[in-house]
Amino acid sequence: MRKAQKGDKQAFSLLVEKYQLKLYRLISRMVRDQSEIEDIVQDSFIKAYRAIGNFRGDSAFYTWLYRIGINTAKNHLVSLGKRPKAMDANEIEEMENYESMSELRVSETPESTMMSNQIAETVNGAIQNLPDELREAISLREIDGLCYEEISELMDCPIGTVRSRIFRARETIAEKLKPLIETTNKRW
Repeated sequence: MRKAQKGDKQAFSLLVEKYQLKLYRLISRMVRDQSEIEDIVQDSFIKAYRAIGNFRGDSAFYTWLYRIGINTAKNHLVSLGKRPKAMDANEIEEMENYESMSELRVSETPESTMMSNQIAETVNGAIQNLPDELREAISLREIDGLCYEEISELMDCPIGTVRSRIFRARETIAEKLKPLIETTNKRW
């Protein structure tokens, strides 16, 4: 990081290599179009490169880069008049068929697979319809697995606010799942 701040392009290239995939995954939660995601990631690194002299080291480099990436993605979506889209059934199925999950699918039935897809679609839809600050907080906690302190730093708000946002997001998601779970329980 220090070398990159002193103008070492090779050092900055190493930072790009280290964080490119992580930033791509982050942006892909907001934007579905792969070419748009790649453009946003590239724009984020360009902005980071231009502003690297302003990085004070008050937070981790990824925290700083994360903020640049999120802001770049939000600005991009606003300029297009878009909001992040929910995953479709094919994308959900691809995630469920991921190789490391094969042991968990041994006892799946067509009905349980269908129910899993419905639950995943409902949860994903609920998350996509959350206000930005709730969606960001719940995604950082549940998808990225960050602790409350890290989320607080990334979102630049108190831990209590983070806890409140995550609680409200979970409450909203649970409310959307309630009818689906009640229907499932009646069938069994």
